Amino acid sequence: MQGSNQTFVTEFILLGFSLSPRTTPLLFSAFLTLYMLILLGNGLIFILICLDSRLHTPMYFFIGVLSMLDLGYTTTTVPQMLAHLASQKKTISYSNCVTQMFIFLVLGVTESWLFAIMSIDRYVAICHPLRYKVIMSPCLCGVMAIFCGLCGVTAALVYTIFAMRLPYCGPNKINHFFCEVPAVLKLACADTSVNDHVDFILGFSVILIPLSLILVIYVNIFTSILKIRSAQGRLKAFSTCASHITVVTMFCVPAMVMYMKPGSKASPEEDKKLALFYNVISAFLNPVIYSLRNKDVKRAFLKVTGWGRSPE
Repeated sequence: MQGSNQTFVTEFILLGFSLSPRTTPLLFSAFLTLYMLILLGNGLIFILICLDSRLHTPMYFFIGVLSMLDLGYTTTTVPQMLAHLASQKKTISYSNCVTQMFIFLVLGVTESWLFAIMSIDRYVAICHPLRYKVIMSPCLCGVMAIFCGLCGVTAALVYTIFAMRLPYCGPNKINHFFCEVPAVLKLACADTSVNDHVDFILGFSVILIPLSLILVIYVNIFTSILKIRSAQGRLKAFSTCASHITVVTMFCVPAMVMYMKPGSKASPEEDKKLALFYNVISAFLNPVIYSLRNKDVKRAFLKVTGWGRSPE
C-alpha cells in the first residue's frame, strides 16, 4: 500500500490477560486442560461418526462438521495464547495476525450458519419424520455445508480487507489474546466509523439472520411438538431442541454482542471474556451438551472401543 495507506507496523504485541505472576501458571494449566478436553471431545465425536455406520445420518453429519469447526476454531487461537502465557515474548507478525483473523472469521461465520442449517434438519426430522431421509439427502446436506463455508469465506474476506486496509503506524499493542477485528481496529491511525458500519451490516447478515431463521423454525417446531399426543414423544423432541438451542445461545449471543456494538463502546476486558466464551467454552461444552450424552454416541463408543456390547 502506498501513500496514507502505508502500513508501518510489522508486528503486534498481544497483551493477553492482566495477571499477576502467581496467577499465570494457574491460568495456563486451566486453558491447557480445556484445550486438551476440546481436542479429545470433538475429535472423539468426529471419529465415532466416521466409523459407525449407524451415525451416518444428516443430524450426525452436521454434528461432525460442528466438531471439526470447533477444533479448528480453538486451534487458531488457544495454542498461541498458551505460548504467550508460558513465555515473555508475546509478539505476532503482521501477516500472521491477518491470517489468524481471517481463519478465525471463516470458521466462526461458518459455524453461525451451520447452527441455522442444523435447525432446519431438526424441523424436517420432527415435522416431517416420514419424509426425513428423502428430504435431507446426502447431496442436500453436502450443499448446505458448502453454503455455510462459502458464507464464512465471503464474510471473512470483507471483514479482513476492511480492517487491514487501514494504516497501522503505532502503537502496536493489541489488548487481547488474539487478533480479533474489534481489538485490532483500535490501533488504526484513521477513522474507523466505516468499519463500524461494515461490522454491523455483516454482523446482521452472519449472526442476526441465522438467529432469526432459527427462531422462526423453532416456533414451527414447538407448534408441531405440542400436537404430539405422546408425552414421551413430546419430551424427546423437546430434549433434542433444548440441546441445539443451548449451543446456539452459547455461541451466537456473545458473538453478536462483540461484533455488532460500535468500537468506541468496546471494553477490552469484557471483549476478552466474550471471546473466551464463544471461542473456548462453547467448543468445550458442545460435545457434552450435543453428543456425548446421546445414546447413539455412547453405543458407537462401546462398539468402536470394544469395552462393552452395544445394545441392539
